[in-house]
Amino acid sequence: MSPMDKMWASFIAIGLMVLASLLISFARTKTKGAVRAILSFVAFLLFIPILLYMVVSLL
Repeated sequence: MSPMDKMWASFIAIGLMVLASLLISFARTKTKGAVRAILSFVAFLLFIPILLYMVVSLL
């Protein structure tokens, strides 16, 4: 994998991390009940591709 591809993989991981962080912040401050649980679960699911992109960017 070229260094440029590693850079893009790390940028994607950073962007997904920001998205997950904003989603969790929104879920905790503006929502209640099932919507909060669903948004938190979606943010948690975002950590799977984040982890994969981070590992790819380190190889």
